[in-house]
Amino acid sequence: MRVEIHTDGACLGNPGPGGWAAILESGGHRRELSGAEAATTNNRMELTAAIEALNALRRACEVVLYTDSRYVLQGMTEWLPRWQRKGWRTASGKAVENRDLWEQLVAAAAPHRIHWEWVRGHTGVPGNERADELARTAAERVAAGSIAG
Repeated sequence: MRVEIHTDGACLGNPGPGGWAAILESGGHRRELSGAEAATTNNRMELTAAIEALNALRRACEVVLYTDSRYVLQGMTEWLPRWQRKGWRTASGKAVENRDLWEQLVAAAAPHRIHWEWVRGHTGVPGNERADELARTAAERVAAGSIAG
């Protein structure tokens, strides 16, 4: 099965209240997911969006995952093997930030064949625009106290 996923994260302040969203589409079906945290960073929300989207898949799939986060894209396609070889250290020897989420993303991605695609945010790509809207709405709701973070 082939699934197209659009993900996005949003943060009101960085750090601050944040939201994440994912849109999954396959065979004419569409599912929208979103959530929020009261105190987080934009990068953590971008990672969470990808994790939650992949964890929502019930079986191994061929996935095209669209993200406007170069952090997520480069982490998964370029930096990850080096981080793992170096014991989760960056090229400069510092501990990799958000290691907990990177490890969750690696586990969530493992069953699938994923093609990671970067899209420029706020350029009219429908899936990206909708994911951005859902993520921002979730962040605004948790900031207003209407959902628990």
